[in-house]
Amino acid sequence: MDAIDRWLRESDPSLAWQVERDLLDEPEEVWRATRRRVASEGFGARLLALQDADGQWAGGAFFPAGFFDDEEARAEPGQPWTATTWSLNALREWGVDASALDGTAERLAASSRWEYDGSPYWGGEVDCCINASTLSNGLWLGADVEGLATWFVEHRQADGGWNCEWVEGSTRSSFHSTLNVLRALLDHEEATGGTAATRAARRAGEEYLLERRLLRGLRTGEPLGEWTTRLASPQRWRFDVLRATEYFRRATIHDGGDPDPRLAEAVEAVRAARHPDGTWHQGLRDPGRVWFEVDVPPGEPSPWLTFSARRVLRWTDAAPALPR
Repeated sequence: MDAIDRWLRESDPSLAWQVERDLLDEPEEVWRATRRRVASEGFGARLLALQDADGQWAGGAFFPAGFFDDEEARAEPGQPWTATTWSLNALREWGVDASALDGTAERLAASSRWEYDGSPYWGGEVDCCINASTLSNGLWLGADVEGLATWFVEHRQADGGWNCEWVEGSTRSSFHSTLNVLRALLDHEEATGGTAATRAARRAGEEYLLERRLLRGLRTGEPLGEWTTRLASPQRWRFDVLRATEYFRRATIHDGGDPDPRLAEAVEAVRAARHPDGTWHQGLRDPGRVWFEVDVPPGEPSPWLTFSARRVLRWTDAAPALPR
């Protein structure tokens, strides 16, 4: 174990168990024991304690209760990250067992409604990224969200991906929206096996990103901009090359095989972001209210980004060499 692995392993249990499993190859009983601590210690325990009696957080589905009537809150930069969807995303990604939220799916079905149109929580709404979170969280908590998996098949763009602005008339896919949907469809496939239609939709969405090498325009071949390589933690909704290569790592392991050669440039962009001390630094923090901080300010070594990048490079470096 090198110094960076030791630093990562000594972090919050929500990260430490993943380090043990994916970087240190600890026996399953070791990392599972650490994972069980997430619900009772550190970030996971703190966020679980903030849940409302009706199953929500901050009294709302995507925004805190009363947000749109609170001029002071709306004047703050960014958006709040405290409501139900964001809180569930964090707990799920930290590895909290669904049993720690026993009854939450039922309580949300009874009490939570989307701010957009007042529809029931587990039915989703019109935004692809919101529905992606809802599908993943519903699968985790045991809610009936199969209709959302079908919704993604029906709302895929002709170019292969998705765009949250389809409801405004957009006919071109978005890197951000497509990646969020792919993550949810992979969750669905891992949990249920998927259907022929959802599996085909996932492959089409992957091809949309791979044709563009995860960071280039299809027609011009030119880099899309700094936003593709500016790494952020927590990874909430934005596309960047690290979050995208993390997805393809998981998808490739699920499907079997080796990394697609078209990932090469994105992987090298991840490698190039490593600092001389061997860590990856925080590049961006989404503005907006949070319950509490879980990572470092911009410019500082980020344990979450460092773990994620080391995991990606460990995977690609162990596979047949990607072209450079």
